[in-house]
Amino acid sequence: MRGLPRRQSRTRIAIQIRDFDQTVIGNPAHDVIRLALSLATASRGSDLPGVTTARILEQIIEGYQAALRQDADTIDDAPKSIQFVMKKSVARSWKHLANERLENQKPTIPLSTKFWPLSRSEKADIAELFRTPDLRHLATSLRSRDDDAAVDVLDAAYWMKGCSSLGLLRFAVLLGIGTGKKRNMALMDVKEAVKAAAPRYVDQKIPKDQAKRVVEGAMHLSPHLGERMVAGHINGRSVFIRELLPQDLKIEIGQLTVPDAMKAASFLAGVVGKAHARQMNEKVRKAWSIELERCRTKKLDAPSWLWSSVVSLIGNHETAYLEHCRIYALQSAGK
Repeated sequence: MRGLPRRQSRTRIAIQIRDFDQTVIGNPAHDVIRLALSLATASRGSDLPGVTTARILEQIIEGYQAALRQDADTIDDAPKSIQFVMKKSVARSWKHLANERLENQKPTIPLSTKFWPLSRSEKADIAELFRTPDLRHLATSLRSRDDDAAVDVLDAAYWMKGCSSLGLLRFAVLLGIGTGKKRNMALMDVKEAVKAAAPRYVDQKIPKDQAKRVVEGAMHLSPHLGERMVAGHINGRSVFIRELLPQDLKIEIGQLTVPDAMKAASFLAGVVGKAHARQMNEKVRKAWSIELERCRTKKLDAPSWLWSSVVSLIGNHETAYLEHCRIYALQSAGK
């Protein structure tokens, strides 16, 4: 899970969860494990000492539990490393987003190894999608645009964002909103929603439409993101759409010092904890907090299931990656 800085006004920034593809109503431990795995992986890929990974897990539990104990909407002061990202977020504009995502500020998406051309039928499908009332409203509702402003698809491309994009619909869509001097642009991310692999509670009602499941999860856990997401369909395939804003930045811990990494881990765990706490009544929060105190050792102030889960998942990932490299090497040698 990653922080999502989002500009609310000239002085307020919200940091919330941003990845909801696997959102279900289920065991909150899975989100804690996911966060721990992300931070542990980042720590291992940095210059931080190896033991830092274990200490990060301790800080995750500390920050997460602190968030469960207090008012869910209270946001403590962020550590300096995250304050830097927040200040950077406030100062960003469309030009920054265009230069990063599109490599230029022209009303086109430059084709590259990241952006692939679309067929005529795919372009027609995207144009039809953005003519629907929900998508028109999404495009005009942000950044104080006129409700009746013209919305035109200027360009679109298949967006290759890692192996997870392959075989699924993933488009970058550049919109022109308004006319004349008042016209501005918006970059939309269109992503296919598939059935979640995460375990869910079978007695809870969850939207059957996969994109609606993703959007509803975002609305509950990260309202600032959920309010600028819409579910739709392309050729019967469920997709969710959101506008990419210049203020959307990832929080990286790879270049931090050990103390900063500890503080960042605790703070980000608090973000997840607050999102979870909003979904729980007092009785459930108390019971879950008590559960988090169990299965701890004198040497590691974190539940043993968290440590064993992270170790197992990292081990599985490394094994699968090395096996992939071996097979690739054998196939290349045989050519």
